[in-house]
Amino acid sequence: MSEGDVFAALANPTRRELLRLLLERGEQPVQRLADHFDMRRPSLSEHLRVLRDAGLVVEQPVGRQRLYSLRPEPLREVADWLGPYERFWRARLADLRDVLDGLPDE
Repeated sequence: MSEGDVFAALANPTRRELLRLLLERGEQPVQRLADHFDMRRPSLSEHLRVLRDAGLVVEQPVGRQRLYSLRPEPLREVADWLGPYERFWRARLADLRDVLDGLPDE
């Protein structure tokens, strides 16, 4: 798994939504995840494969089902990369707040 795999996996809104569902609702079978999307199950399985290959989810077979759960560790690399940009925007928003606080009330 490379950093590029994680960013490529996160580039797709369906995959980001899958991660959100797993974060909020915990481990889930494919069918329960599929119920949230208007796509065929093979297409959803392809999205899950991309997430699995990027190390963002783990798949556990249980009987005839496959359960997926979030593996958030690779997101640390993304957070580390975004850190400088977050500081940039926080500084800009603080400057904006200062300007707005200095304006007279109407």
